[in-house]
Amino acid sequence: MKQDYEVYHFTKKEALKYLAQSILLCAAVDYLFYKSMWGLIFMIPVPALFMKWKKRQLIRERKKKLNYQFKDALNSLSVAVQAGYSVENAVSACARDLERLYEKNDDIMEEFHYIESQQRVSVPVEELFLDLGERSRVEDIENFAAVFYTAKRTGGDMDKVIQKVARMLGDKIDVKKEIEATLAAKKSEQMIMSLMPAGIILYLQVTSPGFLSVLYGNPFGICAMTICLGIYGLAYWMGRRIVDIEV
Repeated sequence: MKQDYEVYHFTKKEALKYLAQSILLCAAVDYLFYKSMWGLIFMIPVPALFMKWKKRQLIRERKKKLNYQFKDALNSLSVAVQAGYSVENAVSACARDLERLYEKNDDIMEEFHYIESQQRVSVPVEELFLDLGERSRVEDIENFAAVFYTAKRTGGDMDKVIQKVARMLGDKIDVKKEIEATLAAKKSEQMIMSLMPAGIILYLQVTSPGFLSVLYGNPFGICAMTICLGIYGLAYWMGRRIVDIEV
């Protein structure tokens, strides 16, 4: 079946997991900043927003995984074409190679099995790759599909086209992985720094309950803690943006 990579459907287990996380987040924010049932009531929209944010995150991770998998597929396709297979037969050979690397339900396996099945009913392979690029909205796959379509329709040297694109895509993904490895420690530091303010408030509440009591249960305290919460949220968002580098 065709997959739309801009759409993600939670499994029942995932939905319960992220719903529980969002409720715990609301409870933690209310305990640290408000200590009021009214705070929880005003945070009713938060679980829906959290689920939406998590869905976008999972879509992004799925696309990144597909991009990395497509690199392996393209390398296998290049080897098959160099061995003398036609592009159509190379796709089938590529699918067999990918079965040794990935599980049957991985996206790249489903896509290549889908391409195989459509080739049997005489759908041109270049149109199938174009369709994959449009559905995935992954820049590297879209670029390959566009180049592949043009070369196939104009009688270009498919061997050289696939080799060159596979090499360029491989180099780009290697750079991405190097950046991710370099930023891994920074992301951990950013997460620790993001948790520090909440940790300090929790520490003060546990060790010196009366120290922060003036900030709870009165209009001034509610306004002050709301401003602090807004600054805290903005700082977290900015920190994530800084360590989130696109190649």
